[in-house]
Amino acid sequence: MASRWAGHREGEGRRPDEADGAPEPGFARAVLEALGAGVLTLDPSGRITSVNPWAEELLGRRARDMVGQDAHDLLHRYADGSPVPRERCSLRNPLYGTAAAEEGSEEYFLRADGTAVPIIWATTPLVRDGRRDGLVLVFHDFSLHRSAAQEAEERTAALEAFSTQLHLVAEISTVLVPTERTSVILRRLLRLLVPELGQWAAADVHRGGAEQVERVAVRSSTHPHRAGRLRGPVTPLPDPARAALNRLLTGDRPVPLSAEEVLSDPHHPLTATHRVLFERLGGHSAVVVPLRTRQRSYGTLTVARAGTHPAHTEAEIALLADIGRRVALVLDNARLYHEQQNVAVTMQRQLLTPLPQVDHVRMAARYRPAESAMEVGGDWYDAFLLADGVMALVIGDVVGHDLQAAAHMAEVRNMLRALAWDHMEPPSVIMRRLDEAVTNTSDAPMATLVFARIEGPEGGPWNFHWVNAGHPPPLVVGPDGATRFLEAGHGPLIGMSAALRLGLDWPDATEELPPESILLLYTDGLVESRDRPIDAGMAKLRHHAGVLARRPEAENVDVFCDELLARIEPRGDDVALLALRLPAAGVGAPGDTSPPPPPQSTHSEAAPDRAAPGSLRQDPEVLDPTHTDPGE
Repeated sequence: MASRWAGHREGEGRRPDEADGAPEPGFARAVLEALGAGVLTLDPSGRITSVNPWAEELLGRRARDMVGQDAHDLLHRYADGSPVPRERCSLRNPLYGTAAAEEGSEEYFLRADGTAVPIIWATTPLVRDGRRDGLVLVFHDFSLHRSAAQEAEERTAALEAFSTQLHLVAEISTVLVPTERTSVILRRLLRLLVPELGQWAAADVHRGGAEQVERVAVRSSTHPHRAGRLRGPVTPLPDPARAALNRLLTGDRPVPLSAEEVLSDPHHPLTATHRVLFERLGGHSAVVVPLRTRQRSYGTLTVARAGTHPAHTEAEIALLADIGRRVALVLDNARLYHEQQNVAVTMQRQLLTPLPQVDHVRMAARYRPAESAMEVGGDWYDAFLLADGVMALVIGDVVGHDLQAAAHMAEVRNMLRALAWDHMEPPSVIMRRLDEAVTNTSDAPMATLVFARIEGPEGGPWNFHWVNAGHPPPLVVGPDGATRFLEAGHGPLIGMSAALRLGLDWPDATEELPPESILLLYTDGLVESRDRPIDAGMAKLRHHAGVLARRPEAENVDVFCDELLARIEPRGDDVALLALRLPAAGVGAPGDTSPPPPPQSTHSEAAPDRAAPGSLRQDPEVLDPTHTDPGE
């Protein structure tokens, strides 16, 4: 061992006057051998003067092969094994008095086998008799520490990437609302995918397999305007392309795609659909994901990479496949929702009444379903001519606002129509008959309603003859904006008196309606909600109706109804509204030469191709105001 510690023999440098408690000879050597770190000492010229056993083991070199060698030339290297210029050697700084001590972890020593080992190191001057006599270099093999640190960094990066993906999937699940239309769902999706998972993305909807392909959404982070122009039907596909797309649609795995194969191979299965995307938006690679559930295929989702961004990794492709499955499930739920909604809307519109067009009287009606229901409920309006030529008006509300309430409403409505037509009797008698019929022939629950007759000759005066079965009172609005509720004629709800054997009646009430006035019949959803009591709602209705009646556009009763609903903004429950506007006095009477009022609007929320009951005009037109493209 003496050869390893040349110039540092046992007892050397010990002063004669040292105390008896000084370390025994060999103590320093024993400490350095057991230190667990490599130790080199260098003379002032940088040559190695001693090597401990740990340094031999770490460097794979024997001490006698290192002692006397220039430490920098022999050992100091870059990570690739190339020499480090002497002027950049920070390990030698203590030799020049530039530092008392230094340490670091970014240096490499060359092992005897030619490999470079990373070291963590520290240097300190070696001082004798008050002058610097070289330095001591202590070092460890840092590869194990570096591997652990790198592994920790990689693990942290993986966790961050996984967390980002989880956040993205959660955000996608939040914005994919099955009540929206397909195009809206897919456009929202692309806003999340670009540029998070690609520089552009496109969503194609396939109808009838690959027979009809429509690109409903395209998004690009670098060419947004070009992307918008790429939406629309895709050019009819040749037979091989359709067959390839059908195979893709029936599969459940994403298909990696390179721009080179699409742009250079005209026979590639996806050239017909994806060539224009790469030509206009650029990119070098993409992943095509089928949007498919077990029962149905909806189309494809394409996400592309461009510029210096690398192609999608296996993990990213798996993520896109999961997103594709989630989107397909949402599209499946959206399809089922819209099918159910279509059934409900069709039923609702069949239950709504096209308004009759009678002489110079003008009418309008509006129906708004409950916000939380299936677009149909128990509120209804009705207007029809009776056998004696008198016009009947009805506004009603059966308990509930769902399909069952709508079915019960249809029962009550049809019973009332039949009784009113068959019996030329006052409204009070019709109500008593209806109450008994509902109680004894139907399982419909209780209902509120107003049943009225508009009586009078053409040209006026007109009388409003009505009964009220527990319903909010009608509102009369004069041309000067004066308003009043018609509080008379109140009686019990339909389905109460006969069922409980109360023997109650509905008193008839009559009121003369001023010329050019507006009569409003409405359900409680217009004036009552969870955050507004009915008294406040009725006051609000009265105020806005009066204000609107003084405006010139009030002559158009359709505009009046739309403006009134916009101002009141009813929320929560169903709303039915029936408005009747009378002409000026004498208009329409024999010999009258004044111009008729504006024609009655053909707008109706009732189903089209249905004649208004009892209308004096044969088969009046009913327009369909709700027709829209279901794919938009």
